[in-house]
Amino acid sequence: MISFFKKKYILPVVASTFLFVGVSFKDDFFEIAKQIEIFTTLFKELNMNYVDETNPGDLMDKAIKGMLASLDPYTVYFNEQDVVKFKINNTGEYTGIGALITRKEDKLIIKEPYKNFPADKAGLKAGDEIIQIGDVMLSDFKEDASQLLKGAKNTKVEIKYIRQGKTNTTQIVLDEVAIKSVPFFGKIDDKTGYIVLSQFKEKAAMETKDALEQLKKDGAEKIVLDLRGNPGGLLNEAVAICNLFVPKNEIIVTTKSRIEKHNNTYKTSNEPVDTEIPLVILVNGKSASASEIVSGALQDLDRAVVIGSRSFGKGLVQRPVDLTYGTQLKVTISRYYTPSGRCIQALDYAHKDKNGIATKTEAKNYNSFKTRKGRTVYDGGGIQPDIELEEAKSSPIANALVKNDGIFNYATRYYYKNPDLGSQIPTISDADYQDFKQFLKEVQFSFDTETELALKNTLASAKKEKIDSSINKEYQQLLTALQKSEANLLDENQREIKNLLVDEIIKRYQYQEGLYQYYLQNNFEIKKAVNVLNNSAEYKSILKM
Repeated sequence: MISFFKKKYILPVVASTFLFVGVSFKDDFFEIAKQIEIFTTLFKELNMNYVDETNPGDLMDKAIKGMLASLDPYTVYFNEQDVVKFKINNTGEYTGIGALITRKEDKLIIKEPYKNFPADKAGLKAGDEIIQIGDVMLSDFKEDASQLLKGAKNTKVEIKYIRQGKTNTTQIVLDEVAIKSVPFFGKIDDKTGYIVLSQFKEKAAMETKDALEQLKKDGAEKIVLDLRGNPGGLLNEAVAICNLFVPKNEIIVTTKSRIEKHNNTYKTSNEPVDTEIPLVILVNGKSASASEIVSGALQDLDRAVVIGSRSFGKGLVQRPVDLTYGTQLKVTISRYYTPSGRCIQALDYAHKDKNGIATKTEAKNYNSFKTRKGRTVYDGGGIQPDIELEEAKSSPIANALVKNDGIFNYATRYYYKNPDLGSQIPTISDADYQDFKQFLKEVQFSFDTETELALKNTLASAKKEKIDSSINKEYQQLLTALQKSEANLLDENQREIKNLLVDEIIKRYQYQEGLYQYYLQNNFEIKKAVNVLNNSAEYKSILKM
């Protein structure tokens, strides 16, 4: 090493620069090799000497996932089973029951059966709690139970489930399930077409193109593209969807990384379908990633008016890396930037606060950028709509009701209390809303707000330290005040919560298709989009046409 540095001093300056890069690389390589050796030795000794029998695979799985969790939520490790699910999520095609399900304790809960798919044909409904699949009791099965509902086409699976307290059985016949990226399209009025793009899977652009061409054939002269709630997906599909509305060779998105090979510019490569048709894009706080590429690019190119609330702000790019034994790493490699240069990413995972929470740029520190025609737009994470609607924003209390199934569970009870509603549109009266609030009390619904969780944790700590009796009076006072605050928030956000209840209840009777049909004439954001499209002067003014 000493002779190496002696030689360095007689080299030209440029050469010495490369030498330092080489030294840095070698130092990094040594540090990586050192840490791997330490971990390998530790892992070996732990499994050989620990007092109880260990599961090496489980330990390694947790170790890897724990390590990656310190980076960002999108850099993840997939074991062999995870890889299969990842491929399903990207293609949208698999053999299964055709339902959205979630696990809760020892049950699988049917959240939404898709119309005419196996679960629906077997009579399963939202709210059903599956407790046994074949011979397997889910209370004894701690792994991913959804895998028990996959298999070869026409496989028959016996199911035992609980509905409204009663145990039932049914048989599901597995079939091919293709989840569409465009679950619905139709006409709002004679001249306005409506396309719902719910995700960006392999056929998203093709499905969107088919919908657009059919609507134009049916007389549509204006388009509303609904990206609300769309979590994103495949980048190339986002670029191809933009290409439907803008010419060939337009820059849609760039990716920037500290690694040169991951710096890319993505352009449109095909002839468009229609570069002139007036276009409104709807977004909200759950529109993320590829949704933000589409809305951000078409906003920057002055091709569409964006309406709703600021999007989620997921601007980190991942790529899958195949590992040994059929495992895989999905690793964040770069960030997305819209054509104007805006970074979509909202949270900075490289700079976290003292509690380990990623920091977020304050509005006063947003940077301004210019669209093609000189309109001012801002970064700060996510896409800020051209027309922001207060009604499109989600309140914390409503988010808590959705996240913790307050809306879902009440809709289940409503459905079985009103079995004959059919195609009628439900209305949530003031009396119904009082019933909803009473329901939340009956089931002791927990909003799990940060304040509520902190209060619970305080009591738990007090019990451990055996001082809970001395603070019980103050605890009850705080709890009562918190509950009163939550009750007030339920009243203050009544309109928003009623709309969420109606949406969930409609799906129980008429599936997703019925909900979209209802939206065509009743959804506030869609009405606003139609008003803008019908007012040519306003539309052109927004886009500086």
